[in-house]
Amino acid sequence: MQEANVKANWLAAEGSEVKPGTVVARLTGTAKQIAVAEEFAIGQLAKPSGIATAARRAVQFAGVEMKVVCGAWKKMPPEVKQIVREAVACGGAAFRITDQPFLYLDKNFVRMLGGIEPTLDAVKSIDGKLKVIQLKGQFAPIAQEALTAARNGADILMIDTGELADFEAAQNILRQAGLREKVELAFAHGIRLEDIAGLRGRGIDILDIGTGIIDAPLLDMKLEVVGTLDATQPA
Repeated sequence: MQEANVKANWLAAEGSEVKPGTVVARLTGTAKQIAVAEEFAIGQLAKPSGIATAARRAVQFAGVEMKVVCGAWKKMPPEVKQIVREAVACGGAAFRITDQPFLYLDKNFVRMLGGIEPTLDAVKSIDGKLKVIQLKGQFAPIAQEALTAARNGADILMIDTGELADFEAAQNILRQAGLREKVELAFAHGIRLEDIAGLRGRGIDILDIGTGIIDAPLLDMKLEVVGTLDATQPA
């Protein structure tokens, strides 16, 4: 609470779960300082807490079989990117698709370079980084794109259509070709928290949830003054 120059006594640790009515901090300052603090405190806590809550629920729903990732923080304004990313991590979700160094070859790279094979060929000489490629069925059916990507050095295939049938088709063709165990399969596009239960047991390695986490409602928080204050005496 440096902006308001108040003293904060934190009663809840970062990342801890709170129930309605929980007091997370007690602020001490003059009446003016407390008034100023209200402008900053809620804004800095409520929205990130909502994001962290959604991230934690997603991780709980996914269980141990799927890694939950939220990369949508990259699309946020620069002023809030860091705090959103920290909120995602606080909730237990990942903000990167892999912890290893990687190249992310998105749909626009694939378009500019003319397809899956030429895109992966353009980066094949880059060592020490996993190749992650976004597949949307731009040049061939998703299953065929997945097969091409796996055969040309991709390590993680992002099936980014939100259609479970596309994911299953890609997984089946990779199994038939003996390539399923050589790659990780990620699934994304419009995934909601309520969709997660139906995605378990499908073979999804990485589940990328964007707005379902980032657009979470802010946590209902408020600042309550205890006692009577004047403009100069501390509370």
